Amino acid sequence: MTPRPRTTTRDPEELARRLTDWLGARLPGAEAVAVTVPASNGMSSETLLFDIEHPQPPVRACALRLAADPSAYTVFPVYDMARQYRTMRLVAERTDLPVPRVLWLEEDPAPLGAPFFVMERVAGRVPPDVMPYTYEGNWLHAASDAERERLEASTISLLARLHDQVPSQETEFLAPPGEGDTLRRHVAAQRAYYDWVVDGVARSPLIEDAFDRLADLWPRDPGPTVLSWGDARIGNVIYDGFEPAAVLDWEMAAPAPREVDLAWTIYLHRFFQDLTVASGGRGLPGFLRRARVEERYARLTGHTPRDMDFHTLYAALRQAIVMLRVAYRRVHFGEAAVPADPDTLILHHGSLRAMVQGDYGS
Repeated sequence: MTPRPRTTTRDPEELARRLTDWLGARLPGAEAVAVTVPASNGMSSETLLFDIEHPQPPVRACALRLAADPSAYTVFPVYDMARQYRTMRLVAERTDLPVPRVLWLEEDPAPLGAPFFVMERVAGRVPPDVMPYTYEGNWLHAASDAERERLEASTISLLARLHDQVPSQETEFLAPPGEGDTLRRHVAAQRAYYDWVVDGVARSPLIEDAFDRLADLWPRDPGPTVLSWGDARIGNVIYDGFEPAAVLDWEMAAPAPREVDLAWTIYLHRFFQDLTVASGGRGLPGFLRRARVEERYARLTGHTPRDMDFHTLYAALRQAIVMLRVAYRRVHFGEAAVPADPDTLILHHGSLRAMVQGDYGS
């Protein structure tokens, strides 16, 4: 595991002062107290945690999602906080998923240097990314098989309910530009994202081979369109015990086939599991197994997942583009050097290559 790269260039104390000024204008007499920046702050947008001190606050404990600092070599080219805010309201209104209540949207960058929104802060536990939950020493690894089974079942239920309960016609505001069905537009948006990532730096032959392999595996029928969460993984869920208490991080939401979310959930676990095994650990080999997840989802929805080789490769490809951008960000800040083979900047280049060649186990 490489050291965690920096996630911000902002001064937390300055953010806290400016947040208090902004909050007082929205809720007279209110003060933002106990302002903290989590150590696990995300690689894309940033999070601040704070409490509202006021006689009648709408919510006492809050979380603030702040668009990435443009000077910090951002992971994504655009941070549309209004889009995320609207998505969370849609999911809250149309489903029974536990989505945090959103309170305020600020599109003016002046108060904190970038647009942001404020939501309620939900108590609970999140499976960590660093060190990954597949490593010994964290709560999910220490749980019993039955407890992990419960968490897995409740998480797949989230996907089933999201996909079944949000009317697809209400997701058009999330659709990427372009022509064709939602899968073609989704993949085209990822190709455009990759071109942005490698603008001015070395391209990745492996990622380009993966795009070519996707074309070979392209589904004859991509299936029905649903609201895809986009970053559907257990690391974006707050759990109360082993049941979801809050579903977070909607910045990658888009209309897409059901399998886009399903494969992302499965592959992102394999990503952490493969890293754990490569470092000599056992990980959680029985957790979020593809066959069991597919069977459970089919039982809940009546939709049997299809073309999962395509969609699992697509998930690994999407993760590779993000990992390449994160790696070039480390280079930008002098934390790493560009190797002779740019493909080795991708943490899972070995498993991605195996998938492209067709010899990566399910």
